[in-house]
Amino acid sequence: MRTDIITKEFPPTIYGGAGVHVAELSRVLAPKLDLHVRAFGDPRPEDYHGAKVSSYSAPAEFDAANGAVQTMATDLLMLDDLAGADVIHSHTWYANLAGHLGSLMHGVPHVISAHSLEPLRPWKAEQLAGGYALSSWVESTAYHAADAIIAVSDGMRQDIERAYPTVDASKIHVVHNGVDTETWKPDTGTDVVKSYGIDPEKPSVVFVGRITRQKGVPYLLQAARELAPEVQLVLCAGAADTPELAAHVNGLIEELKSTREGVVVIEKMMPRRELLQVLTNATVFACPSIYEPLGIVNLEAMACGTAVVASATGGIPEVVVDGETGYLVPLEQVQDGTGTPLDEAEFVATFAAALNKALADPARAQEMGEAGRKRAIESFSWDAIADQTIEVYRAAQARFADRQK
Repeated sequence: MRTDIITKEFPPTIYGGAGVHVAELSRVLAPKLDLHVRAFGDPRPEDYHGAKVSSYSAPAEFDAANGAVQTMATDLLMLDDLAGADVIHSHTWYANLAGHLGSLMHGVPHVISAHSLEPLRPWKAEQLAGGYALSSWVESTAYHAADAIIAVSDGMRQDIERAYPTVDASKIHVVHNGVDTETWKPDTGTDVVKSYGIDPEKPSVVFVGRITRQKGVPYLLQAARELAPEVQLVLCAGAADTPELAAHVNGLIEELKSTREGVVVIEKMMPRRELLQVLTNATVFACPSIYEPLGIVNLEAMACGTAVVASATGGIPEVVVDGETGYLVPLEQVQDGTGTPLDEAEFVATFAAALNKALADPARAQEMGEAGRKRAIESFSWDAIADQTIEVYRAAQARFADRQK
């Protein structure tokens, strides 16, 4: 079976969970299929664990265009190359147009992996302006026409059904994200953490992620006001989505630094080797997200043997077992698509209390971390995910064949 995966992110250019997912899925699918990966961006190595990789950049004529228009132009470049595929598998709205049009053009089934949903990320209008209407149209059109949709969690499945109630629910399949526990594993060294000014002898709370509204960083910064003075807060954070959000977050960071020591901000995408050590040395990993289809970052922390405190939203409760691998923080949200906590002050206070509970008993936190690594190994294997994904491909082919009768 020749399968063409379409993705915006692919090694060496990865900045989020969807990119991690595609890279790992491609690695385990390549030995089982004739796999072709079609990725956005500059030329990269054409072989990836046996998968054939092609790269596509938006034509220079679109350099000044809206970001969504540049994406659509890149999608169109791929269409002829999709000839010969038996299944087209697209990841995120960036790739959905190529998948949808490729399916129509070449008469093959289209499978979508749902890593996020445009209706549940209305703040993207701040980034894309009118391009958000385009991205929303692309996603909706592709979801309604696809022969199969893979939801990365049951929470995501429910989100799809709410966001797109006219999509046939029978074509939605739940296949969880995974983590490579041979790569993501504890590193008890201290050279890296010391080089960043982190004291391995003191307790620490670590956050890893982009500064985007869905990650809830302002809530964590407010919760950190309630932590004991000796607790370090380590933010491994990428660039903010907008200047306004950057200003808000930076203001909260400066306010926090004025009242306590041990606030460490690492403003870059850290190399994996360094991140492993930062995660392993953390007392607790914090995930204050208000929107998280699954949360690979929690799996990565668990694989490093670190307890997790996370908001109970989206697919997170399918990863973090409350009281066993960490603590889940209840989150009642405004039902307007923004994910905003119904009572922001209560969410901040409850998140702070959960962090303090984990920090107050380091031995228990370590036990939770050990349980988390065991869970990551036993329940989130990429090899099993590859086999489940191939079964979805077969279901999509059968559905497509029925539609042609």
